[in-house]
Amino acid sequence: MNAQQLRNSILQQAIQGKLVPQDPTDEPASVLLQRIRKEKERLAKEGKLKKKDLESKPIEEDEIPFEIPESWEWVRLQYLCTRFSTGPFGTMVHKEDYVDLEGHPLVNPTNIKNGKIVAEGIKKVSNTKYKELGSYVLQTNDLVLARRGDLSKIAIVTEKENGWLAGTGAFFMHFLDGLFLPYFIVLYSSFYCQSYLLDQSVGGTMNNLNQKLLSDFLLPLPPLVEQRRIVAKIEELMPLVERYGKAQQALDQLNESLPARLQQSILQEAIQGRLVPQDPKEEPASELLKRIRKEKELLVKEGKLKKKDLESKPIEEDEIPFEVPEGWEYVRLGELVYNQTGLSYSKGDLEKKVSNPIRVLRGGNIQNGSWCIKGDDVMIAPEFVKKPNLSLQKNTFITPAVTSLEHLGKTALIEEDHNDIVAGGFVLYLIPYYRQEDTYIKYLSYFFQTLFYNKFCKSIANKSGQAFWNLSRQKLMELTIPLPPLSEQKRIVAKVEELFGVIR
Repeated sequence: MNAQQLRNSILQQAIQGKLVPQDPTDEPASVLLQRIRKEKERLAKEGKLKKKDLESKPIEEDEIPFEIPESWEWVRLQYLCTRFSTGPFGTMVHKEDYVDLEGHPLVNPTNIKNGKIVAEGIKKVSNTKYKELGSYVLQTNDLVLARRGDLSKIAIVTEKENGWLAGTGAFFMHFLDGLFLPYFIVLYSSFYCQSYLLDQSVGGTMNNLNQKLLSDFLLPLPPLVEQRRIVAKIEELMPLVERYGKAQQALDQLNESLPARLQQSILQEAIQGRLVPQDPKEEPASELLKRIRKEKELLVKEGKLKKKDLESKPIEEDEIPFEVPEGWEYVRLGELVYNQTGLSYSKGDLEKKVSNPIRVLRGGNIQNGSWCIKGDDVMIAPEFVKKPNLSLQKNTFITPAVTSLEHLGKTALIEEDHNDIVAGGFVLYLIPYYRQEDTYIKYLSYFFQTLFYNKFCKSIANKSGQAFWNLSRQKLMELTIPLPPLSEQKRIVAKVEELFGVIR
């Protein structure tokens, strides 16, 4: 049960007479209604009420929604009021009637917040209009409530708001003396009342409440002293409900973030050699590095790399972030992959409409470990793709080079060829020299998803303008990576996928 459900339950218990015990010595609600009747008769004699205001539509048995205690009474809302009205019709208040400085405040639903009337953003009308709208002036202890939009808004008029006007979007009611108004706030906030109001309201985009239907609303009236006990109990319980709600919200946030935090913990254990056991008989990572170097030498012979690309800056001791097991190696990212930027294009290149366009991925397409197609992707004619090798190829990676801080460091693995898709100019390709071994590529993919890698990317990025960051390609290639033996990589990848499956 969430906080709102708990609140609804408490309020429902309150208006059904189940929240506090009944006291047989309490004066019953029927006596309170008799006093109200006498007061209305007196007001009618003085000409302050009409005789029809003494009448009330009979309550039929099938209208009663639930049982109430013996000392309670069912009564229609309007029977308890000496005034019951909406604010002035919209045709009565025009744009020219509003004033900016000195004027008379007009209370509308936007000015009712948390059971109180607030002056923030309140509209005011001129003295002339105020005199014209005299019958809509609010008095102390009126109840003012929304008749459109959010129908749960209700407030008691205090002395501070005495003399203000009810706006076009509000109802206002003045109750006979002897009623405890805070109880009506409780009643109005209950699920019973709100469901009734929503059922009776009309309107497509905004709820609008009919005055006649509201005036006929059946309310359960407790004895006056029990009304006070109910409100006292509500005031005692609601702070606890609020605390419960905050605790529930914190728990929900924890539950929402826990899978990602668990995944990060698993990945960190993986790259530190603590996720699976080591086997000293296995071929060390240095042998894998030899095979990678042979691939690089072959690319130099083919003219695809320069000799200087075979060189690597030595790794200093202070660049090693944590210890790794024997058989592992620290290596710079530039030893494992080379990089190139994506496709640059102009707006003019996008104007040509073709039947078989090339899709261009941007930073927003890249998620942590994967990528997606979006409805607003750029589509470009094939002739504007100057370098065919920019199409997405299996076992390569893409990462935003210029992006928001949120997307910085996110890297996607391309798991199959996509000859009709390229990455844009603000995206960086990371292309492994050694792509023959899928497990090795998978290990790199998981490394790129670590918090360690993400933090490194943020540390080497330079801010560009107010919202964008540039990833330094040179510094990225200098990142030191912990590389396990290939056979251990297989165990790491298998264990990560097993544990991620459990988390999901």
